[in-house]
Amino acid sequence: MLVSRYSKPEFDPYQNDDLVLELPDGPWPAPRPHGPLESSLKLPGSKSLTNRELILSALADSPSRLNSPLRARDTELMVEGLKNLGVQIQKASGNGAFGPDWIVTPGELSGGATIDCGLAGTVMRFLPVVSALALSPVAFDGDPEARKRPMRSTISSLRGLGIEVNDDGRGKLPFSLYATGSVPGGEMEVDASESSQFISALLLAAARFENGLVLRHTGTSLPSLPHIQMTIACLANRGVKVESPNPTTWIVKPGPIGGREIAIEPDLSNAAPFLAAAIVSGGRVTIADWPGSTTQVGALLPELLANFGAKSELGDAGLTVDGGTGLLGGQDLPGVDLDLSEAGELAPTIVALCALASAPSRITGIGHLRGHETDRLAALTTEINALGGAVTELDDGLQIEPAELHGGLWHSYRDHRMATAGAIIGLAVDGIGIEDIATTSKTLPEFPQLWRQLVHPQAPATDPFSIGLI
Repeated sequence: MLVSRYSKPEFDPYQNDDLVLELPDGPWPAPRPHGPLESSLKLPGSKSLTNRELILSALADSPSRLNSPLRARDTELMVEGLKNLGVQIQKASGNGAFGPDWIVTPGELSGGATIDCGLAGTVMRFLPVVSALALSPVAFDGDPEARKRPMRSTISSLRGLGIEVNDDGRGKLPFSLYATGSVPGGEMEVDASESSQFISALLLAAARFENGLVLRHTGTSLPSLPHIQMTIACLANRGVKVESPNPTTWIVKPGPIGGREIAIEPDLSNAAPFLAAAIVSGGRVTIADWPGSTTQVGALLPELLANFGAKSELGDAGLTVDGGTGLLGGQDLPGVDLDLSEAGELAPTIVALCALASAPSRITGIGHLRGHETDRLAALTTEINALGGAVTELDDGLQIEPAELHGGLWHSYRDHRMATAGAIIGLAVDGIGIEDIATTSKTLPEFPQLWRQLVHPQAPATDPFSIGLI
């Protein structure tokens, strides 16, 4: 829930389990601020942590409780997929700050199911490895866009584990696997250059393999390394030790995975556009409950936003980013030269700021984003240039030149981070309409409401572009 010094929302969206968000027909008009911001937000739990803990809870030797899990499309797809495999997932009695907690009771994985991956990378890469432990065949499919995402490493990994997979040679969704109830494990090589999720998927289930796993990455690059570190930390918390004798080798011995009560941290990557808003609009934005220590990629935000002149402070209230007078208050945004190989999911936010900068910027280390929810490099280039921008694709990134942007329709490509990048640009440019803002439900269903209240805290409940309870 967003709390502002001007007003408080008339309802708490996280307390109503049957909340329905109603959006206007057509493009969502990106709101422009009337002055500097002074707001504090609470954000729901991390998608990456929620889905990792769901997997580990399903494979554990006793029940687990997940406190403050994210309730969004990606995590609901994971929940439904695990339920289809025979895992019990129930809402705990009472509500936390963001809705009910979850009780996960592991059991024999039955299989005999079809799993909808939607457009969730963690579902389409984590669940097939878990399903290899099931007793019967499991089929996987997803959204039309999901059929374009790279899956060859997942499919080859399954075959390397001795699992028969039928994908008709596509190396992508849809495919089926034929599980027999156990996985021998042993030594395996995988090229995870396209996504670190291939490594995490194998590590999460490796302790359940008969011989554990010795995993070696053979590719020339390994993007988003912090996500692998997150996986290793989650495993350690459940009593599973991952040895790493070198940066591209991981060893997991067979053994139990402990049931635990886990408090899910707020999603720090989802905080990125809100914190970036302070740089554009000026003023201060605070994200409550920011952890002092975390494996989330969003922990890099204070360092990254400092390149644009922002000051960050972590205190009892959370992480506060001070944008000074901001772009709209007369400050120029400097150009930047950044390697985001470890923080690719933050790239759309950073590129949106670069599009508003007064000097050239170069963002590299993000070639793997071509295989995300959409080809993010092509999408960002197309959308910014359609507004008068000057963006050029590089082999592994983007070159952004200063340009005077104008209003227009910003397409989301069914990609939540594309939608939020458009909202950032809309803070500074009149007439930006976001096509399909509802795609933010992938990881943050409340985004339109929170963003509207951030930018226009005095907006009445009858505001036609706000979101209401129906």
